[in-house]
Amino acid sequence: MDYDKLKSVIEGLLFLAGDEGLDAKQIGEIIELPEDTVVDLIEDMKADFRRQGRGIQIVEVARAYQFTTLQEHAPYFERMASSPGHSTLSQAALETLAIIAYKQPITRSEIEEIRGVKCEKALNTLLSKQLIRETGRAEGIGRPILYGTTKEFLEHFGLRQLTDLPAAPEGLSVEEAENEVAALFAKASANDVAPE
Repeated sequence: MDYDKLKSVIEGLLFLAGDEGLDAKQIGEIIELPEDTVVDLIEDMKADFRRQGRGIQIVEVARAYQFTTLQEHAPYFERMASSPGHSTLSQAALETLAIIAYKQPITRSEIEEIRGVKCEKALNTLLSKQLIRETGRAEGIGRPILYGTTKEFLEHFGLRQLTDLPAAPEGLSVEEAENEVAALFAKASANDVAPE
């Protein structure tokens, strides 16, 4: 594999790793190269990004490499964050929101059990958009937080109350469930309301 192709693969791996990042050893095991070669490739990528004036950079945090934005662009990111109506919910956030809407109050571990994947990022997004809130604590070990929808959720989707949600069909396949979720969120879009 040539040098540019290897850098392209590393870029994709770092993108997929997200906030957790990957250390040089992990990357080396995946692309089957020695750790010091991976470090050299990443240093070269850092220089490429600076030279090309890219909007992202590679940083090393706690021995793991990850993408971050440039500090000098912070005012633009703050503007984006302060206008949530212009952003959309990810598929993970939509799925998490649907589970909470139908199963509330519900804990994070119960949501993760239903989805089969972690949902911390989706929960944080939904909390920041004020579509869900903490409704209390469950009984049991660790007293986990319970989540439920908010008044803003009802307003956003044009619902008077939770009982206005479409009935959740029994024995629904994954594909049918995805179609139901898409239909619910399409209703919000049809009313010229962004999903967030």
